[in-house]
Amino acid sequence: MEQLIDPFGRKIDYLRISVTDRCNYRCVYCMPLEGVPFKDMSEILTYEEIVLFAKASYDLGVRKIKLTGGEPLVRKHIYRLIKMLKDIGYSDISLTTNGSLLKHYAQLLKESGLNRVTVSLDTLDKDKFRSITRLGNLDDVMSGFDELDKAGFTNTKINSVIMRTYNIECIENLLNFAISRNYEIRFIEYMPTDFNENFKENFVSIDEIKSIIKNKHSLRQTSYKTNGPSQYCEIENTRVGFITPLSHNFCAFCNRIRLSSDGNLILCLGHDIKINFKDVLKQKDLEQIKELLKKSITKKPKQHQLLTTNIHQSFSNIGG
Repeated sequence: MEQLIDPFGRKIDYLRISVTDRCNYRCVYCMPLEGVPFKDMSEILTYEEIVLFAKASYDLGVRKIKLTGGEPLVRKHIYRLIKMLKDIGYSDISLTTNGSLLKHYAQLLKESGLNRVTVSLDTLDKDKFRSITRLGNLDDVMSGFDELDKAGFTNTKINSVIMRTYNIECIENLLNFAISRNYEIRFIEYMPTDFNENFKENFVSIDEIKSIIKNKHSLRQTSYKTNGPSQYCEIENTRVGFITPLSHNFCAFCNRIRLSSDGNLILCLGHDIKINFKDVLKQKDLEQIKELLKKSITKKPKQHQLLTTNIHQSFSNIGG
């Protein structure tokens, strides 16, 4: 079997696919208050085009897929896409969501073959939740968690971005919620984008987050590892992950590529390198797609530039 290997010897076996740039929230770390211009659906990849790219990736050794957005559940019939990806041979398909629509789709997602779900949740305080998401309703998300459990999902994860002026005091409640539901929780450092004028005052390092947790909990080291860059500890029987794009660079272990909703290959979240696959996908030539993919991997950078350059206006088209 062929395997994608980048110029620095890293095996690329993980693909993040943004299925839409649209979202029903306007989270402060993802979009400006007024939102961003959404692309016309004619510019967005069809499910068939996504599957073709996923097939080429599978033939080149990629085995894990994460579906993202925008908010992936605003894309109609996403369960169809999950079934199509399963038919390729992928056995590890997950989805990241803001959780607002899970109360409607959790059972369908389970039946389609989705393996697990990650929910972005930065606070359990309704007012703070509204302040962070700008359009969100916490009750919708909590109902979504209930439906995930009811549908039989296990290994549910929570992603929490911690920001000093928004939710630093919410760490303990988030942790206790994860423990009570037997969910894995991951704390993520706030990342700069070109609309985050208050980035420096809001940045909280993972070291500081750990210190806050240690005031009330004992963090046990663990060798547990997932697809992503998270470093894990344990509290009671709950895994707690820490994602440190800025304070502790993890690029040496990068195993991923991203496909944007409009057909661009993103080799690094912290680099403005985009390779257009839209045209070659329209030709439906699998071998041509594979050749472009192999050629593109040679351009994957050694590490991100997030500390020196604000790369993206919005994460809504590339899924973070």
